[in-house]
Amino acid sequence: MKRREFVTASAILSLLPTSLARALPAAPPPEKTAEKGAAKKPVKAAAKNPKKPPDASRYGIKLPDEAPPQWRNYELRTIVNLEEADGWMRLWLPLVQYRDTPWERSFGHHWQGNYAMAGIYRDPVADMEVFYADWPESVEEPRLEIVSKFATQDRRFDITRRAIAERTEILRRSLQATQLAPIDGIVRLTAERAVGRVKDPLAQAKAIYDWVVANASYDPQARVDRRSVASLLESERPTGRSVEISLLFVSLCRAIGIPARPVFGLRMDRSRLSESLGASGDLRSSQHCRAEFYSPGYGWVPVNPSDACQAPKGSLLKKRLFGFWEMNWVGFNAALDVLLQGSSQGILPFLTKPIIETHQGRFDDPASGYFDYSISATGLKG
Repeated sequence: MKRREFVTASAILSLLPTSLARALPAAPPPEKTAEKGAAKKPVKAAAKNPKKPPDASRYGIKLPDEAPPQWRNYELRTIVNLEEADGWMRLWLPLVQYRDTPWERSFGHHWQGNYAMAGIYRDPVADMEVFYADWPESVEEPRLEIVSKFATQDRRFDITRRAIAERTEILRRSLQATQLAPIDGIVRLTAERAVGRVKDPLAQAKAIYDWVVANASYDPQARVDRRSVASLLESERPTGRSVEISLLFVSLCRAIGIPARPVFGLRMDRSRLSESLGASGDLRSSQHCRAEFYSPGYGWVPVNPSDACQAPKGSLLKKRLFGFWEMNWVGFNAALDVLLQGSSQGILPFLTKPIIETHQGRFDDPASGYFDYSISATGLKG
């Protein structure tokens, strides 16, 4: 077997469910050769009425049963308090993904406050929902409270199941370069080195994931300075938070023609995998970015490269986070180069938390003094 064929087969076999791998049949014993001069038994004529197909279990082949749904219901509450400003103020807030998926469902939102106008708009290009609210001049103690209800269950990639093909325009959008995710120069060269001679798209994505996990460093204290993937690769060792590491994976995939996208969201519950991968209490600093790539026939495959980067060396968690999302996290959107409706301040690289705009500019950090906010999640019964 050629090396590239071996690498491809190894990557794909590693994704097979353990129960299925155990069930694969052993090679059948060789047929006995008839002795010379022995009389051959007459071959019976085929029955006129065909029999039922043989039971696969007789041959040791049994696909694993599909796990029953394990949905968990949550209520996410965001409270924003703004400082009085001389003039008009507007707030934007990313919402839970409005398209239901096998791992996340949105049940709607309700809000209250002393705003003059508020509502939700959908960005068809970015494929996301955004809440907005306006306050006129000299409103005393501007405030907002918004509650979102949704449900999640763990997301697992199953190589034994096929998926419906994605729309062409979405795949095309998931191959484009953006401000932070270029696809040429050092990015393309790095991607080509990572995949080598591997040709299968699924195995190529696995090779890129392994390269990122082996070469990037996760640093929760790193400055959020909107560094591009190219600048990360030009450093001695790519280092950053979940956004930078997920965009590194996405950019490398896009550079060799694999559709990929980041998924921005929020940790909002404890983790069963590792204490460091969970969150509770005030979630204001719990924004977390993951990623997914598209493989023909299998659809969108989830990955979590930034959490894999912080796992101990030799940990099985590094392998498990390729094709798996623990849904103690809720996804908001996969939008890059975001243009906020009604804003005069230009394009945002992405939208993960509240944004405030006044005549003095745009602000996304409570340290600016223009606003403060809190986010909390509550598990619900049923």
